[in-house]
Amino acid sequence: MIKKLTSTATAIALTLSIGGTALAADLPSHKAPPVYLPPPPVFTWTGFYAGLNLGGGWRERNYYNDYSWALFGPVFFPGLPFGGFGGWGNNGNNGNGGVVGGGQIGYNYQFSPWLVVGLETDFQGTSIGSGGGGNGGWWWGGNGHGERIPWFGTVRGRIGITPFDAHLLFYGTGGFAYGEVRRDGWWFNNSATQTGWTAGGGVEWAPVSFPSWSVKIEYLYTDLSGNHDNGFNWGWGLNNTNRHTRFNTVRAGVNYHFNLFNPSPVVAKY
Repeated sequence: MIKKLTSTATAIALTLSIGGTALAADLPSHKAPPVYLPPPPVFTWTGFYAGLNLGGGWRERNYYNDYSWALFGPVFFPGLPFGGFGGWGNNGNNGNGGVVGGGQIGYNYQFSPWLVVGLETDFQGTSIGSGGGGNGGWWWGGNGHGERIPWFGTVRGRIGITPFDAHLLFYGTGGFAYGEVRRDGWWFNNSATQTGWTAGGGVEWAPVSFPSWSVKIEYLYTDLSGNHDNGFNWGWGLNNTNRHTRFNTVRAGVNYHFNLFNPSPVVAKY
């Protein structure tokens, strides 16, 4: 009888053990699933940006032609007909350098891994100017002496390539330019907003650790011109002028890239 009870107890224990093991196998695991880390977003130059710049510039030797209509020629020079010609072509001196600083906004679009095109506008204040010494004609009292550029702006296209690194952009740029040109003579000062063109190039780099920021260095050559810039010279006459103001600028800048139209990286949720 005891032997029979022992065998029965052993069978029950084995049954419970096997059933518990099977039941435990059916329970859900408490181990966390492997965490999926999405790949980092691919860097792109596409998007809007804005920034600041600071640098320097210098004025080229500028050439311009003056024509003076001598209102009172017969008074000072008997025999000269009323309204006689009293001017000639002249050229200014080498220009003084100065500081250039301002801001820019723009938009880039990356067509391929190596080709980027964009549009940028900027506005600059400058201290570029000349202290005088131009070869102005004596008839109108030294017209065309000092020449200064208090401010200028540009609207330019940009085209660039990334031949070595996606974060390093080499680009050329060119387009429309405008600015104020002040010319100071012995007897009068004249200020006019003139238009022209500009062209240049630069290099821009976006650090891997801070891809929303970039730094750049850029060179621009700018040519502003004005036609029929008439000024009355204290009774001597009216000047009809056609002048070109040419200057160079080199600027370093920093941009913040908004990337408004780029998809946000996907973040896995559990």
